[in-house]
Amino acid sequence: MSERKVLNKYYPPDFDPSKIPRMKLAKNRQYTVRLMAPFNMRCATCGEYIYKGKKFNARKEDVENEDYLGIRIYRFYIKCTRCLQEISFKTDPKNTDYEIEAGATRNFMALKLAEEQAKREEEEQKEEEANNPMKLLEYRTEQSRQEIELLESLEELKELNRRQRTVDYEGLLKQYQPETAEERKAREEREDNEFIKSVKFNNTTKHKIVTEEIIEDVKDDEEPKVKHIKIETVTAEKPVEPTSKKNESWNRSIGVISKKPALANLVRTKKAEESCSEKVQKMAEKVQKETNASGQSSESVSVPSGLSLLANYSGSDSDSQ
Repeated sequence: MSERKVLNKYYPPDFDPSKIPRMKLAKNRQYTVRLMAPFNMRCATCGEYIYKGKKFNARKEDVENEDYLGIRIYRFYIKCTRCLQEISFKTDPKNTDYEIEAGATRNFMALKLAEEQAKREEEEQKEEEANNPMKLLEYRTEQSRQEIELLESLEELKELNRRQRTVDYEGLLKQYQPETAEERKAREEREDNEFIKSVKFNNTTKHKIVTEEIIEDVKDDEEPKVKHIKIETVTAEKPVEPTSKKNESWNRSIGVISKKPALANLVRTKKAEESCSEKVQKMAEKVQKETNASGQSSESVSVPSGLSLLANYSGSDSDSQ
């Protein structure tokens, strides 16, 4: 498919460019260009503000008989957006700026005016120093005095900073330097030693003696023999922890678990049995006296047997316990 926009044109073999007639143009003819306003301006006719960067279709021409170091100077014509008054300005290559000519006034020129005034004062001072040697001497002495004052104030600031300096710059530099293998090994050993020293080992021990009872089965006429064996145990001493409020409330509501041995009530010694028989005899004598006092015969009254009294007494005793 052929191209829609032709870039190359066909020239026949017998083409002679010298035969093409040339157009006669004016020496200083104007061109239409598209540009933006180079600065803020205000129309002198209607007072309309034209801001920097507003686009215009302008006419451009060369300024005759004017240049700066061989650089051409151009003039532009634009129209006011409100009253269509023509405004003209030209380039200023000397100051790398634009200069307004007619139709408007430039706004916000404070910086440019200040620069021009400073430059003018500097030129006047140089001219005065060249013509008046006393003025030059005064200017140099004033300049040297200002330099001395600046140096003194700088030294005072340095001294003040030196007094108030608390930052260890060498330590900071060492902190960010790469650590060698030997330094890392020494640091790890030092940290391990510090950790070992920080751990507190409680070496205090306490000997605890535990007795164990062994009960042997014997006959009825012999007393039961109980062997006590001492067992020594070594336990680490632990700090006594104070009872918490929770344990106190639990003991108050439920009760304390008895620490009596489970086999304490199952084994009775002979002395305990003798005391029980004496009590039975006393109770039988008391009952007999009561029956005699009431006038009843001993045969009509049934005397309780010793076994029944012993059973009643043992039952009451166990209940009381």
